[in-house]
Amino acid sequence: MPSWLRDRGYRFGIRSADCHEPAHVHVRGHGGAAKIWLATLGVASVKGYNRRELAVVLSIVFQHRRPFLEKWREFCGPIAEE
Repeated sequence: MPSWLRDRGYRFGIRSADCHEPAHVHVRGHGGAAKIWLATLGVASVKGYNRRELAVVLSIVFQHRRPFLEKWREFCGPIAEE
């Protein structure tokens, strides 16, 4: 998984096989993993994070949402919702 960002012990990125899905970012670190939709900042899946950890992850995704969307476009092409 190409890493787009490392922040506070979390790694954020995408898998090339996911380009057919809506724009999202995968998060790994601190013994957990999550998948966050970039359009809505909704949680597609989460494993191993408590509410506080998930709040930190969502805060980081929110702060970097625009660059993540730009990286998605570079990596996967146009976003279907646009």
